[in-house]
Amino acid sequence: MLIEPWNKHFTMARAPQYWELLDDLAKREQAFCKMEVKREIQKKNESLYTWAKKHNHLFKEVDTEIQKILIDLMKRFPRLVDSCKFRSPADPWVIAHAMAEYAVVVTKEQLETSKSKRIKIPNVCNELGIEWMDEFQFLDELGFSFIF
Repeated sequence: MLIEPWNKHFTMARAPQYWELLDDLAKREQAFCKMEVKREIQKKNESLYTWAKKHNHLFKEVDTEIQKILIDLMKRFPRLVDSCKFRSPADPWVIAHAMAEYAVVVTKEQLETSKSKRIKIPNVCNELGIEWMDEFQFLDELGFSFIF
């Protein structure tokens, strides 16, 4: 919902409306990201992090319930994070928060259909009955279109 659009599809120069939409949805508490995503952005993308700091209302902190869910999630899917292969440490937090809030996960990842050892967010969501979609489906669900 943030990193991939910022870097590729919906750059600020190309689609500032996308970022205005996220800001508006966050203010209405209809969209959010985990604070762990913001921490990941801080390490990887200076310009997106600058934007994120100005839109702190988009990010939610972890609470005790989410921590408990995360512990169970990591027991069930220990390969969801793989520091040796630079897997996103924020991924399990995103899923845990979606479970706690009955939220829909928005991700760039697609289902992994091969017998890969890598576990992707959509596969975990499917197994746990969590709804997920990509950024384009997210915009379609909202009925959003860009005006140029």
